[in-house]
Amino acid sequence: MTDRYRLIGTNGSPYSMKMRAIMRYRRLPHDWVMRTPAIRAELTDVKPPLIPVLQLPEDGSHHVDSTPMAYLLEERHPGARSIIPDDPGHGFLCDLIEDMADEWGTKAMFHYRWARKVDQDYAARWIVNDSQPELEGEAYDAAVAAFTDRQVGRMALVGCTPQNAPVIEATYHRVLALLDGHVGLDSYLFGGRPSLADFGWFGQLKTLATDPTPAGIMRTSAQRTYDWVRQMDDLSGLEGDWLPADAPLPVAVTGLLRLAGEVYLPFLAANAQAAAAGADAFELELLGRAYAQGTFRYQVKCFDRLRARLRAVPDGALARIRPALADTGCWTYLAP
Repeated sequence: MTDRYRLIGTNGSPYSMKMRAIMRYRRLPHDWVMRTPAIRAELTDVKPPLIPVLQLPEDGSHHVDSTPMAYLLEERHPGARSIIPDDPGHGFLCDLIEDMADEWGTKAMFHYRWARKVDQDYAARWIVNDSQPELEGEAYDAAVAAFTDRQVGRMALVGCTPQNAPVIEATYHRVLALLDGHVGLDSYLFGGRPSLADFGWFGQLKTLATDPTPAGIMRTSAQRTYDWVRQMDDLSGLEGDWLPADAPLPVAVTGLLRLAGEVYLPFLAANAQAAAAGADAFELELLGRAYAQGTFRYQVKCFDRLRARLRAVPDGALARIRPALADTGCWTYLAP
C-alpha cells in the first residue's frame, strides 16, 4: 500500500476545494485525483455517492462528507497544524460557522451558478471539461446541455428559487463584507492560522470566485476577500497561533454568528419542525422576506449535531462564549 492519501473530487465542488486546501495546509501527503469516468468506475460501491472521496493509504477504504473527513484527519494526525481551535468554546463557534458555510453558503454557490444563463454556460462547460475530458463535438455539447438541465432542475430542491433569491443574495453580500474587513494572509477567523470555519467558507467562496456573476461581485465589492480566497488555496507554508481564549472575538466572527442567529439557525429550526411534523415543505420569514423550500432531513442532523456539540462544551468555555451566542440570537435556538 502507498503512504499517500487519495483525494478524489472536482474543481467545481466546494467541498472538494475545502478538503484539498485542508490537506495542503496540514501538509498531509496526498494525490489530488479528478473524478473522470474511469475514476467513477472505482467508486460504484461508495455510498452515499458524494464528492470528495478520501481514500486512506493503509487499507484503501473510502470516506465521504467533508466535515466528518476533516475530523477523521484530526484523529489520525493530532496536534500540529490542527484546524480546530484549542479553546473548546472557540471550537464550537468554529463548528457553527463552518456548518453555516456548508449548509447555507452552498445556496449562494448554487444560486449564482445556475440562476443566470451566463453562469450556466460557463459553469456547465468547465465542469463537463473536467469530469468528461474525452468528450468532443456533439457529444460534448449534449453533455453540457444535459448537465445544465439537471442542475437547473434541482434548484428548487435546495431552496434556490426566485422567491428566495433576495435572501440568498443578501447573505452572500454580508459574508463578503464581514470577511473583507478582517481576513488576510496572516488574519483568520480565530487567530493567525486557519480554522475549519475558514476552510468551510473558502470552499464555497472558491467556486463563487470562479463563476462570472458572483466573481464580479467579489472582485468589485470585496477585493480583500477575493485575495484571501486565492491565498487560502494553499497555506502549506503558513505558521500562526490561535486567538487566546479570553481575547475579544473579531468583528467578522460576531458578524457571522449574527448571520447564523438571523438566518441559518431559524432556517434549521423551521426545517427540523417541519420534518418532525412529517411536512414536505416549510416557510418562514428571513431578513424581512418570505423564504420557503422543501424539508431536508440531512439538515435535521446538522441541527442536532450543533446542539449536541454545544452541550459538550465545558462550563468554563461555555461561560466565555454564551454572551456572544446570546447577543447574536444563536442561544435561542441552540440552548441546551
